[in-house]
Amino acid sequence: MIPRIDLEALSAGRPEARAAMAEAATEIGFATVHNTALSADRVSEVIETYRALFKLPEDRKAAYDMARTGSNRGWGAPGSEQVDPDANPDYKQVFDCGLTLPEGDPRLSNPFFAPNLWPEEPADFERVIRAYYTDACAVAMEVLRGVAASVDIPADVFEGAFDAPMALLGGNFYPSRPAWAGAKDFGIATHTDYGCLTLLATDGSPGLEVRKRGGGWIPVSAPPGEFVINFGEMMEMWSDGVIRATPHRVQGGMSERISVPLFFNPAHETNVAPAGSEKVILAGDHLSARYNETYLHLKKA
Repeated sequence: MIPRIDLEALSAGRPEARAAMAEAATEIGFATVHNTALSADRVSEVIETYRALFKLPEDRKAAYDMARTGSNRGWGAPGSEQVDPDANPDYKQVFDCGLTLPEGDPRLSNPFFAPNLWPEEPADFERVIRAYYTDACAVAMEVLRGVAASVDIPADVFEGAFDAPMALLGGNFYPSRPAWAGAKDFGIATHTDYGCLTLLATDGSPGLEVRKRGGGWIPVSAPPGEFVINFGEMMEMWSDGVIRATPHRVQGGMSERISVPLFFNPAHETNVAPAGSEKVILAGDHLSARYNETYLHLKKA
């Protein structure tokens, strides 16, 4: 069973919330979180803003195609990502954006902080998505503090590591499963997330499945205003295996589906090796290697 956690109770240190988060982090790798600073109406606005973009004709999205860049900013056509090398490229569409740095900032040369590609339509796209990015990062940081308290990780491990986060906000459009889809075709194939913490908003439609430790799959969904959270490979490494990264997938069903994941990752130079290991593993190096394996235009580069 996927724990359902009240974030306000977790932040207040209530024992039942901390116990639920400890189970989610150390055993299951997933939870749902409610009672956050992001309301259902706010999340629904974000989802519908992405929907308006994804419904545009392809030639009007092509100007923002991330395949023209050396980064993962902008629109990704169906088949632009391949999370499992043994499966076909994922048939979903995506739109990715990240931290906005001021003009002239030397970090803009780093692909993790490349300029965002903001579409001109829908007209309010940049305003809605930029504001949500900022507020979702704040919610993710609050979740992360609750995770640390629940599994007895010192608070200062995370504090200060997210001053310039490599946080990537994605919009994912999963159409109904195509008639041509076979055993190797997925909205997104089985994978573990690459980074630290994922804060996922969805339109409430089913589709996401979490792999059970003993085999089989658990469906998980959350209505707008509640969030699915899970932990990635970087967090498992950083916590020396205390926190678990769990494989998951979206096969696709009869209905289309939109999800909005925030992949909340620390600053580029953060050492995410286990504490006391004397190793140095930079967060940026880990993500760069994994992104280069996933985005087809980066593989070709």
